[in-house]
Amino acid sequence: MKIWISSLRDVHDAHAAAGSAHIISLLSPGSDFPSFEGFGDDRHMRVEVHDILADMGERDAPGERHVETVIGFLKNWTPDDPLLVHCWAGMSRSTATAYIAACLHNPHADEEEIGMALAAASPTAFPNTRIVAIADDMLGRGGRMAKTAEAIRKDEARLAEIYRVQEASPFFIPSRYGHRS
Repeated sequence: MKIWISSLRDVHDAHAAAGSAHIISLLSPGSDFPSFEGFGDDRHMRVEVHDILADMGERDAPGERHVETVIGFLKNWTPDDPLLVHCWAGMSRSTATAYIAACLHNPHADEEEIGMALAAASPTAFPNTRIVAIADDMLGRGGRMAKTAEAIRKDEARLAEIYRVQEASPFFIPSRYGHRS
């Protein structure tokens, strides 16, 4: 199966294409979250979280409670069902969460393999490194998830593409991966 990533603008089209079994929406506090017919809180998680790497004035950066809540929700999702993750632009919070989902359900897979699959799937994948680092610690991945997310964000061509388009087109990554060597 697949983990789909989308922007808010394209989320309903992505949902139709994916046939989502579970959905995670990550938007800034106070945002209007989309609704999906037939999806209650058990299948649609709404996370109010800013897309920043450090606290900025009154805006709090993603923290352990955000990531812990996401991981808890993901434990009730099976990789045999399609997952849709979206944020405002479909680039940072959503890609970080998709990466976490893949690593959580593939505990013996290589973090770099999963991260590079994410990067290869879209030139706009730009995972929020704070979210990934917190999950890396919670999942006991020894810094490997965080290192991979940092490497993805250092790609200058990727950064130029993000500034050019400012919003990702929907894309997906596999939900299953091989074992770490």
